[in-house]
Amino acid sequence: MCLAIPAKIESLEGEKATIDLAGARATAMTSLTPQAKIGDWVLVHAGYAITILNEKDARETFAIFREMEGLTK
Repeated sequence: MCLAIPAKIESLEGEKATIDLAGARATAMTSLTPQAKIGDWVLVHAGYAITILNEKDARETFAIFREMEGLTK
């Protein structure tokens, strides 16, 4: 199964973004989303920001993840 995770862009250096993944920092390439800017929410899959989304959608996705986690306990 493939899964894309919402993350917020904290900084950009060329096509390399530092992102916040629910409190964890990571890097992602923005070559697929060249219009992405600092402060944007993006879906990240395999180290690439694959689309830009709004904060509401990002937070709803996190809520769904929390619900799914509760089902496995």
